[in-house]
Amino acid sequence: MFLSELPTSEYNPFYHTYIMALGEVSLMDALMDGKEELLSLLGKIPESKLSFAYAEGKWTLAEVLVHIIDTERIFQYRALRFARNDKVDLPGFDQDLFVPYSNANGRKVQDLMAEYKAVRDSTITLFKSLDEEALKRKGFASGSPMSVRAMGFIISGHQAHHLRIIRKRYLV
Repeated sequence: MFLSELPTSEYNPFYHTYIMALGEVSLMDALMDGKEELLSLLGKIPESKLSFAYAEGKWTLAEVLVHIIDTERIFQYRALRFARNDKVDLPGFDQDLFVPYSNANGRKVQDLMAEYKAVRDSTITLFKSLDEEALKRKGFASGSPMSVRAMGFIISGHQAHHLRIIRKRYLV
């Protein structure tokens, strides 16, 4: 399934910027290429950069990376629930409440790489296991309808969004 086949009715408009950041790509390519891109970038980051924040009140690089991982876990869980036809409206989450309890700034690059790889591999395995019908199933998250396939693109687009910020503001 390609991004151009995803109707905007399958996700909240809040996520449109993330999704459009991907360009025309298949869902599985977005997930697999995104994995290689982030792991390649992480492999080049010195430990000393993890504690860097580009401005007062902004997250450190380590916090941004853990945020990417946390968000993927949440969207993967939502995708599983909706793929299994769960109709419960799943609550949103406050990313700013997660970060202080993430222990991100006590982590090493290698630990972040291993955790990210485990989470992304799990995401890829989940999406590979789903047939077309499951990918099109919808549920509700944060009061908005969302399809399983949209969540796969959101996971990838959210990461792409943060990678642009990392390159522009953290790795200069």
